[in-house]
Order: sequence, then structure tokens, then C-alpha cells
Amino acid sequence: MSGDFVLETEGLTKEFHGFVAVKDVALTVRRGTVHAIIGPNGAGKTTCFNLLTKFLQPTRGVIRYEGRDITALKPAEVARLGIVRSFQISAVFPHLTVLENVRVALQRARGGSYDFWRSESLLSRYEDRARALLADVGLDGYENVPAGLLPYGRKRALEIATTLALEPKLMLLDEPTAGMTHEDVDRVVALIRRVRAGRTILLVEHNLKVVAGLSDTITVLTRGQVLAEGDYAAISANPEVKTAYLGTEEG
Repeated sequence: MSGDFVLETEGLTKEFHGFVAVKDVALTVRRGTVHAIIGPNGAGKTTCFNLLTKFLQPTRGVIRYEGRDITALKPAEVARLGIVRSFQISAVFPHLTVLENVRVALQRARGGSYDFWRSESLLSRYEDRARALLADVGLDGYENVPAGLLPYGRKRALEIATTLALEPKLMLLDEPTAGMTHEDVDRVVALIRRVRAGRTILLVEHNLKVVAGLSDTITVLTRGQVLAEGDYAAISANPEVKTAYLGTEEG
């Protein structure tokens, strides 16, 4: 695989009791880009994400990361390689403060336990980095707020901060703007633009304006197969894509 590509799949297929959810997907994610996967409901987007992060094992096909075959690895093993995923439903510790959530992620990145029982003085070594990450995602001033009390859009920002704390080489975002108000969508888009520098991001997203504003490359799935791939101008002009996806979603 070329050094220009972080992630590559060949013939990636997943069957569930005879139903083919993902079929022969060939995906190449270029280093330092934002690559979006789009498609109508049931197109196989989330299944594809689950295969890439090894929450599902493919029926057949190959997944390579940095030139290494990771098809048989477990989720924790691919995470340790630098593939870190956020989920469609925000995943934070609601009873911990915003700062504590990020500090826990920083502890995990170290490769040890979460160390809830360690002394405050020992845990404070992570505080400067945690505060810097919160500033990066626009949450400075929220450090002492319990995460469960944050508005939804700010919870997603916190989740991105905890994802960044794990120092991902490849960051996978599953529907990062799902369920958000227009204001929150704009905030998260601006956040992704800020944090993309020096990173590779693969995202599943239903909001086409978000996709247009963020993505270098777009892969369109339908019925579990790749229908088209290219930049937004090429994808939006593709008549097959309009029929299968854009025409139904933009109406």
C-alpha cells in the first residue's frame, strides 16, 4: 500500500444470516484528509465503521492500516495502533466533571488503568494537557461542570476532546452532528476544522452541508456497496448518486 494511505480495505464483506450488509467494499483513506462515508438509511455505513474498528468481524475481505493487515485484530488492539472512534450516541461519564472526563482519557492513553483511586496530586500531572484540550474544543470555562449537565452539542465536543486525548492517528467520527441544533452543528463543524490539522479523519455523516464543508473525499454507499467516490462536486453531479441518495435526502 502507498505511504499516502492510512487505511485500505479490499473486498470487505459482512453477512448476517444470509443478509449481505456490506459487500466488496474497497476503501482507501488518504493520510491527512477528511474522508466521509455517506448513503441512505440501511446503506451499510455503521456496519462498515464497526468492521473497521473490529466491533464486527468481516465475513471476508482484508483491512490494512499503515500497511499492516489488521483484519483479525480485536477492538482494543486496533485502538492501541491509533484508530480511535467516537460513537453516534455521546459517550461520557455523566457524573464526572468535564475536566475529569478528559483526564481519564489521558490516563488511558498512557496505557495503564484509570487510577480512580490515585491521589489528586498524582492525577494533576494531566491537568494542563486536559485544560488545553478543552480549550481546543471550546469548553474552557466548563471544567468543573458535571458532564451529564452539558447541552447535547457540548457533550459531543467533550467526546471529541476525550478522543483527541487518546492521540489518534486515524479518528473515526460516527454521525458527529446527529440530533443537533443548527447552532450546535456549526460549532462542531468549526471544531472538526480546528482539530483536523495533522490528523486523518474518517466520518459517517448524514448532513450533506457538513459533508460538503469538511470532506476532501466522499464514498457513497448504497445497499452495502460503493456507488461512487470523489470530491463533493463530483459526487453531487453524479446522476446515480442523485437517484439513490441526494434526491431523496435533499427534498
